[in-house]
Amino acid sequence: MAKSKKEKIVVGTDGIYDARQLGTGKMIVLGFQHMFAMFGATVTVPLLTGLDISTTLLMAGLGTLLFHVFTKFKVPAFLGSSFAFLGGYAAIAPMLDGNTPNKEMLPYACLGVACAGLLYLVLAALIKIIGINKVMKLFPPVVTGPIIIAIGLGLAPSAVSNCSNNWWLAIIALALVIIFNIFGKGMAKIIPILLGIIGSYAVAVIVGNVCGVESFAVDFTGVKEAAWIGFPIEWSSTVFGGVHDASKAVTAIIAIMPIALATMMEHIGDISAISATCGKNYINDPGLHRSLAGDGCATILASLFGGPANTTYGENTGVLALSKVYDPRVIRIAAYFAILFSFCPKFAAVIESIPVAIVGGISFVLYGMISSVGVRNVVEAKVDFSKSRNTIIAAVILVCALGLGSGITFAIGQFNITLSALAVAALAGIILNAIFPGKDYDFEKAEKEKAEQK
Repeated sequence: MAKSKKEKIVVGTDGIYDARQLGTGKMIVLGFQHMFAMFGATVTVPLLTGLDISTTLLMAGLGTLLFHVFTKFKVPAFLGSSFAFLGGYAAIAPMLDGNTPNKEMLPYACLGVACAGLLYLVLAALIKIIGINKVMKLFPPVVTGPIIIAIGLGLAPSAVSNCSNNWWLAIIALALVIIFNIFGKGMAKIIPILLGIIGSYAVAVIVGNVCGVESFAVDFTGVKEAAWIGFPIEWSSTVFGGVHDASKAVTAIIAIMPIALATMMEHIGDISAISATCGKNYINDPGLHRSLAGDGCATILASLFGGPANTTYGENTGVLALSKVYDPRVIRIAAYFAILFSFCPKFAAVIESIPVAIVGGISFVLYGMISSVGVRNVVEAKVDFSKSRNTIIAAVILVCALGLGSGITFAIGQFNITLSALAVAALAGIILNAIFPGKDYDFEKAEKEKAEQK
């Protein structure tokens, strides 16, 4: 073990930092970094749906803490806004003219999402009853690996789109992250995301606002107008205060609940990605049934009080891979920050003022790290791609996930059901793996072999 008394950071031979040696101050900074990493994507969902940003922040923080309770405080996952339900919100509560939130119908959409969260609990119960080994036979590395790869690659276009707003600013953000992560020393090496955001934001202010280069300028209008303190929940926007029509409620539930099929598949992929990143088997301990139940309950809680569905966040998995600090306490610190700042509209406005090009530059790294984790998952599991069955399964998953765009929509009676491209890919992979001969994956045996190798 290499130890620096000055920095109080211990680095193992595998390059992983021992968070127990970081100290309170440095862990707070790391938590702040995780909050920044999730912020851009998390506030995007309320911007697209009309939900309240402060409510979203509060529910992301509370949902994360609830998830940690369910998972025995072992899994370093942050729960932020889920993009998978955007189609459901658009179907039930489409934005009005002038991009105005549909305040009347949003509580009904939230009710549908809350009911979708109940399906997580059903699957969690099934896993608990029949056992993880039987369930994981459906999700061998030849399925989960390509799904993880697809999660990162599927997010890539949004990173490039954000970068295109100002490629110079995006490149500065990307360069700072790389420089600090590769060449940084001590604390600078494990908070490259936070330093990249702060550095590139400072460049934008200096070049745009001080020097007058309009393309770099930061808009502080929202910051000036925002209040310092505000309550993040509006009762009329909750399910309890906004749902009065039974017919509308039933319609929303039927339309939105099936989306959970997609998000549960994504959850398994995300937990697999976190496990591969941290080198720990979180699917087995504390158990997939616990992580699913935690995710489902967090989604139910958020939706009932007017927030978007929660989901384990790939951005924060990317931060874990970069920082190599896997202590769940750091994630909980990020959750505390999210809760604290949900009561400060001024802070939310400051974060919203960060140019999207900076978000794109940061995402450039994070999304790529997710796909890299998927590649690592396949390699470490020694998936044999000389077998046609494995090659075909991986190929179908990747083409479905990356080629179907907005997914597949089909009608059941008078309702249109939409499955995201990733959901279709996951289902296709699971089905092909189940029907193709040559299934030889044993989850418990594989994990035992990993433990023996360590």
